[in-house]
Amino acid sequence: QVQLVESGGGLVQAGGSLRLSCAASGRTFSSYCMGWFRQAPGKEREFVAAISWTGGNTNYADSVKGRFTISRDNAKNTAYLQMNSLKPEDTAVYYCAAARFLLGPTPTQNALDYWGQGTQVTVSS
Repeated sequence: QVQLVESGGGLVQAGGSLRLSCAASGRTFSSYCMGWFRQAPGKEREFVAAISWTGGNTNYADSVKGRFTISRDNAKNTAYLQMNSLKPEDTAVYYCAAARFLLGPTPTQNALDYWGQGTQVTVSS
């Protein structure tokens, strides 16, 4: 089992940047693929980005391609989401999640086994 804690959210102006971190407990972090999802008010949780066990493969939602970058540091048991050129429509609670199996191009929530508590990202216009 793994526990996940997100940090790095906050309020930023449109065009700005934030880096989210997801710290994982346990010694098996490298055994999990990692994903980031987000949920805006009144909307369903949606996929943002995913990364494979060693970081060799990454996937992104079309809405964030070219602006967001997912990465991981297995030595630090941490996954990251670098968010650049933020837009007001990026406003949401961002969740990191872990999966035991390789994630597809657009994974659904059911593909993830463990979730963090979320961190709020607010982008002002």
